[in-house]
Amino acid sequence: MSNDQGTQKLWGGRFTGETDPLMHLYNASLPYDYKMYKADLEGTKVYTSGLQKLGLITADELTKIHYGLDEIKKEWDSDSFARHPNDEDIHTANERRLGEIIGRDIAGKVHTGRSRNDQCVTDLRIFCRDTLNEKLLPALLDLIKVLVKRSREEVDILMPGYTHLQRAQPIRWSHWLSSYATYFTEDYKRLVQILTRLNVSPLGAGALAGHPYGIDREFLAEGLGFNGVIGNSLVAVSDRDFVVELMFWGTLFMNHISRFAEDLVIYSTAEFGFIKLSDAYSTGSSLMPQKKNADSLELLRGKSGRVFGDMAGFLMSLKGIPSTYDKDMQEDKESLFDALTTVEHSILIATGVVSTLSVQKEKMEAALTMDMLATDLADYLVRRGVPFRETHHISGECVAKAEQLNLSGIDKLTLEQYKEIDSRFEADLFETFNFEQSVERRDATGGTAKSAIFKQLDNLESQLK
Repeated sequence: MSNDQGTQKLWGGRFTGETDPLMHLYNASLPYDYKMYKADLEGTKVYTSGLQKLGLITADELTKIHYGLDEIKKEWDSDSFARHPNDEDIHTANERRLGEIIGRDIAGKVHTGRSRNDQCVTDLRIFCRDTLNEKLLPALLDLIKVLVKRSREEVDILMPGYTHLQRAQPIRWSHWLSSYATYFTEDYKRLVQILTRLNVSPLGAGALAGHPYGIDREFLAEGLGFNGVIGNSLVAVSDRDFVVELMFWGTLFMNHISRFAEDLVIYSTAEFGFIKLSDAYSTGSSLMPQKKNADSLELLRGKSGRVFGDMAGFLMSLKGIPSTYDKDMQEDKESLFDALTTVEHSILIATGVVSTLSVQKEKMEAALTMDMLATDLADYLVRRGVPFRETHHISGECVAKAEQLNLSGIDKLTLEQYKEIDSRFEADLFETFNFEQSVERRDATGGTAKSAIFKQLDNLESQLK
């Protein structure tokens, strides 16, 4: 190990032997935790202000430190930061570079009373908070807005609603759009809740036992934009519940995205033809020139498994760790960063798909069949005082009769044939066979009538405000 103070490891004083080069690579996290450079520099700025408040560094030293940190940020921002082989992580790299800029005597004071245990998790919480505020929440809001906008504009389009992937009842295309806007709004609200829980400060907890110089942790928390401090130093350095929560959130969100994508994959097939994807979100076949593949949607569906794997892998790493900090916890970053990036990109792709797809109104409405109004036929008799369980059976007999006679639908039965099944049918029963009226009858909260859909959309928009 080098004796040069500019390149030695932060923990190197105890060790006299050389580190196995493979062990150095196995241990190093700079290749991925460099993403936290802004958070690390911001944390050091506020922490050194706390040290100056204690009188452990002078005002002049603080000015030089902050100058050096600003210079390092410029280098990272411009991608000109020169990494050293012994830069184990972002914290080591930044402190080493600070020493080169302002001198090692002053730079050596920035870590007074601080451990990488509280430093790295502070950086991670700041990074997560900023990622949620600057990327995920705005992107998710845009996706919801696109769904709501299309839902309002295309409310007159009817389509089959499905259960068991079988035609069930007519609905509005807007009702389908609103359903995923509802899922994603719940995801948005969950993410805001997680943001509140993760935005607490571990800084000043030291390695595990607390700060030896009585630093003002509330001052540090306020300076870094945290809502408060973690009240137990052991928990402060070892808690990764916020990482698990974020990856669970990502897994649940991607599950919703996957189901959304699966619906659209089906709707885009020639057999359905309900929608057409923009060329921007489709690819062709290397062999078959006629093909237009919904690769964007298939990737959305596939990457849900990737995010779930990130979460499952980290949970397996976390489950057997004793208190407090252990090196296993370094596994939090690669999986979390991958999950957050995958989710962000998935939101952006989904927004692009929804924004640019075209709806084939005629195809959707041509897929509506009269057997889908069998429940409406049962409701016709319910309105005449017949118990629903009886009307359900009667309506089923009507469907069977139409099939037996090889008719194209239950609307093709004559009034006499209906009366043979049940004498309570009257001539006005044929008014039942109207898809527009069918959807408009379902005007209770959450239904597929226009008024109900607009209420859904108004409610979603009010929640997002």
